[in-house]
Amino acid sequence: MKYDFTTIIDRRGRDALAVDGLGTIPGMSPDKPKEGFDVIPLWVADMNFPTVPTITDAIIERAKHPAFGYFSPTDEYFDGIIRWHESRNGVTGLTREAIGYENGVLGGVISTLKVICSAGDKILVHSPTYIGFTSSLTNNGYKIIHSPLKKDEDGVFRMDFDDMETKLKEHKIHAAIFCSPHNPCGRVWEREEISRAMELFRKYDVYVISDEIWSDLTLEGHKHIPTQSVSEDARERTVALYAPSKTFNLAGLVGSYHIIYNSWLRERIEKESSLPHYNEMNVLSMHALVGAYKPEGYEWVDQLRHVLTENVEFACRYISENFDGVEVSRPQGTYMLFMDCSRYCRNHGKTIDEVLKAGWDVGVAWQDGRAFHGACHIRLNLASPLSRIEEAFDRMKKYVFVD
Repeated sequence: MKYDFTTIIDRRGRDALAVDGLGTIPGMSPDKPKEGFDVIPLWVADMNFPTVPTITDAIIERAKHPAFGYFSPTDEYFDGIIRWHESRNGVTGLTREAIGYENGVLGGVISTLKVICSAGDKILVHSPTYIGFTSSLTNNGYKIIHSPLKKDEDGVFRMDFDDMETKLKEHKIHAAIFCSPHNPCGRVWEREEISRAMELFRKYDVYVISDEIWSDLTLEGHKHIPTQSVSEDARERTVALYAPSKTFNLAGLVGSYHIIYNSWLRERIEKESSLPHYNEMNVLSMHALVGAYKPEGYEWVDQLRHVLTENVEFACRYISENFDGVEVSRPQGTYMLFMDCSRYCRNHGKTIDEVLKAGWDVGVAWQDGRAFHGACHIRLNLASPLSRIEEAFDRMKKYVFVD
């Protein structure tokens, strides 16, 4: 393999919340391990892989020039985004006018809601739910109406369209957040599923905010379908939010972007985003994106998807063979796993707090799934060298999921 996905990088003291933030965020971060155990960071959704070298090269080259004054996004920035979406997602007709900067996906979510909703409006969101949606919507006074995803006979999470329609109608909802691929369940929605959801949203005149930050990280055998691509109506009523941050491990640089084809909607959202006078691009963030969307970035992501697919296969197989009572729906995208420990806890007379703590004590720094509306779930990150994932699961078998 051309790029390095096996070296264990030491992130201690390098601004890594996943490693240095243990025990610092009450109710959120895992506890520090007991003496004798190192930390295997499996909670924060960033990767323990070095990014593609063209990104660091681009940042270093720009940093050689000693002036960092005001600037405008370059043609290379917009052209890189347009080529990426055409090549990776089959998008045609995308122009720079439809692309706009966002400090982060959640900022884009709130700017959009402030345009299309009134204070206190109800927003449809699938559950389990990304914790960032919960906090940002609640902090801004919106009321979340959950439509639970349901597992089919094969254990695959599916949208409950009857439940969605009932709630759209009863609560007079006119805005929905759609997570594609889904976090934390890892579903990569099929075109037919997206089309059916968008038809419901058309029927009840619902604007859609589609978080597609995980779109590059589908596992092998699955393909991302942009929400805006399923129909002309979907193209006009959807605000799509993207970023290279999940794909290339760039969250610390900050920098997302929206794609909005509807000019009426786009102009008002861009105005709303501008009001706090902070939603401006960082020059190094711009050069990082340009470096990411070079030909080497395409190759790097393909190799990353292969590595993540192998990690997911290992984890799901290990759980099935060794953790009686632990259930997991195999993700089709992202690098997160959402483990249901309900039956294990019931069979062994344990609480989910006891299970979480047992992992934390031995350096398995995983995350409480209740914040994501998983009643007895654990969320864990598989974006590390396979040797570290193997070590984490061996510790789980020896110290956590024991009879």
